[in-house]
Formats: sequence, structure tokens, C-alpha cells
Amino acid sequence: MMSITAITDASLTEAAACLKKGGLVAFPTETVYGLGAIATDDSAVVKIFAAKNRPQFNPLISHFADKDSALKAGRPNKIAEKLAVHFWPGPLTLILERPADSPISLLASAGSDSLAVRVPGHADALRLLGRVGLPVVAPSANRSGRISPSEARHVADGLGDKCDIILDGGRCQRGLESTVIDCRGNSPLLLRPGPITLEQIYTETDLDVAAPANPPDRNTAPLVAPGQLASHYAPSARVRLNAADIREDEIFVGFGALPKGVISEFNLSPDGDLHEAAARLFALMHLADKRGVKSIAFAPVPMSGLGLAINDRLARAAAPRMPE
Repeated sequence: MMSITAITDASLTEAAACLKKGGLVAFPTETVYGLGAIATDDSAVVKIFAAKNRPQFNPLISHFADKDSALKAGRPNKIAEKLAVHFWPGPLTLILERPADSPISLLASAGSDSLAVRVPGHADALRLLGRVGLPVVAPSANRSGRISPSEARHVADGLGDKCDIILDGGRCQRGLESTVIDCRGNSPLLLRPGPITLEQIYTETDLDVAAPANPPDRNTAPLVAPGQLASHYAPSARVRLNAADIREDEIFVGFGALPKGVISEFNLSPDGDLHEAAARLFALMHLADKRGVKSIAFAPVPMSGLGLAINDRLARAAAPRMPE
């Protein structure tokens, strides 16, 4: 298993050199830990798909050190520019039209004419990207379809033998993957809920973001963003949603006050705080799964605000599993 390395100037320089040589580096962002590779290097991008056992129809997000570089990578419009000004650096991914001469690997776009770009809101991630000087694809540093890593040890447990370097930046502040907005049309479209809520976007920008009525069908059109597969973020145990009781060989994960008669050491937020719940979701899922139970039951979480993203992750964790 790859050892975990504290973040220092020396380790960031070593990690940047490793990436530029075609290696894989796991590093923290404000959302989850990413498994990084140079986005313009086809061979390095292939390593990402192989390490995660990720289907190649599932696109990757390219990460940049600054807003201008990210926007110039695609064909931006007024919608994308407004969102970038208000929310970058931060947990927001924008889908842009991909230029025909884009140097970013076609594998990262998974066969579509789009490009997913982000400027992370994490100081050490930005320092690493600045040292690299190139865009870096960085999907969550876990086996495809499994629980996303919000701590360095989660990466080591799941992908330790696949990483050249694991940089430890502590627990991720947000704990959920970025919000994804498709900016290619006349109005913005939500492709994945995340830490930046629709209410925040409207308040900051006056943009009314629509959500698709039905999930995309990859058999009729290429996926343009990650996090759209029905089964994702799943522990080994089965997941039961909107639970009000606890069953045999099951761990109950509460939110707010526990139901009458239920005793549990697991609670996303005893105070019912959605931000705390989002930050703790994957960490508690990892802890519960290590108990080796058959099922993990989750109490109901409100669908308002950040609850939309939390419920999205829980629903995908509970969905029928993809074949191994």
C-alpha cells in the first residue's frame, strides 16, 4: 500500500514532477480527494480509468489553477463567465463546448463534444496545480462506483496500490463532489447537485438553473459529466433510505434527533445541520461499512438546499449495483 505523505513545499514539488512524468497523484480538494493525472497526456488519462476500473463512457473533470485558464480551455459564454466569477475557486464544475483543437485528451470527454472544467477552492490543490502548469483530470480517488474518499486514509484503503503519491491534506471541508452545471445552452442546466446549491446560484447571479426531468441515457447520447450513473458512491453493505427503525445486522445513521427506540453512534448531524451532514456523509459511510454489516440504514434528510445533493448521493448508493 502506498504511504501517505504530508503536504509540504517539497512534497508538492515531488507530486508535480510525478504528474508531469505521467504518474498518478491523489490529492485533497475542498470536495473529496481526487486521483490526478495530466489531462493532456492520453497515457496518463488511461491509467486513471484502469486504476479506478472506471467505464470509459464516464467523463472526467479537468482542474485548473485559475479561472481564465479554465474558461479558455472550452468555449465559454456569458452564463459560464458569470458562474465562474461568482463561484471559482470553489466546488462548481462547468460544462463547456469542446474546441476542435483542444489539447485535453479526448478520453476525458468520453466521446462527447463537451469539456468539464473546474478551479478547486483548496489552497494546497491550487498550489499543486500551479506547480504543474497544466490541467489535471482528478476524479474521486476510489474504485469506480464505491464510496468517495473524504480523508487520505480512505484513498489508501481503496486505491493505495494504484497511486504513486497520496498527499494528505486532512478531512475535506465540503465532503461532496462539486455541483455540475451545463452552460452550453441558452439557460444553465443542473447535471449533478453538490455543495453550491440552486438557491445560492440564483441569489448570487439571478440565473435560474433547471434540473433535467429524467437521467441521461448513455445509449442514446454520451454522458457529458461524471456522477450521472444510477449506481454510484456505494458501500459494500446495502443501503436503506428514509429509515425510521433499525433492523438485524444493520447500522442506523441518523440525522437530527433519532427515532424513538433507536440507539446509534452514527449521526450525520445531531443538530440537523445540512452542511455538517454533507461533510460527514462519506466518512460515516466508510466507518459503518467497516463494521461488516449487511445493511446501512439512513434516516430521512430534507430535500431543501444542500439536502438535494446529499439525497442524490444516498439514492445512487442505494441503487442496484453495477456489475463488477
